[in-house]
Amino acid sequence: MKKTSIFISLFILVAFFSGFSEDKHISNNITNFTASISYVPTEKESIAYNFQAPFVGNSFNGFREAIAFKESQGKYHVTNSFGYLGKYQFGKSTLERFKIYDTQEFLETPELQEDAFVALCSVNKWILRKDIKRSVGKTINGIEITESGILAAAHLSGAGNVKKYLRSNGSTKFKDAYGSSIQHYIKKFSGYDTSFIEANQKATI
Repeated sequence: MKKTSIFISLFILVAFFSGFSEDKHISNNITNFTASISYVPTEKESIAYNFQAPFVGNSFNGFREAIAFKESQGKYHVTNSFGYLGKYQFGKSTLERFKIYDTQEFLETPELQEDAFVALCSVNKWILRKDIKRSVGKTINGIEITESGILAAAHLSGAGNVKKYLRSNGSTKFKDAYGSSIQHYIKKFSGYDTSFIEANQKATI
């Protein structure tokens, strides 16, 4: 009887400590999809892996996850009714700008989608660099202009349309096929820290 009790006690202890070891292993194996970004976990990941770190908030990671949720609810494999692809809903012509021609591979490769988003932000920041300098801090149609709002709007409508909107002081407007406007994106995605993004006309993946 004593031997049986000792055996059961040892078994419970081993199982208990094994559980801690497994949790530690999981928390040390989080994938960073974009090598060029210092990884900051999302709120969901923080809960799942028990991160002892602040939520993304207004960081660049918070910015991209907010856009991704708006575009596709954060799903990598989505193609919408107009043929826009992936987590950030890229058009085929934009992907070709970064020499991405295999759309199926793109949908199946999260790392590629994350890198494409960063590269597009870099290109848009370069195209809009003068407008960012002139417009950030101003108010157009009652909305404060921020760099992150400008970059989000450029993702929606293209940098050229954002340039027209800013230079016309908000009188030249644009809406996509689903009714989302430049003005809405500038407001919704204001105040994020996008200083990480470098303006680069020739950004590649």
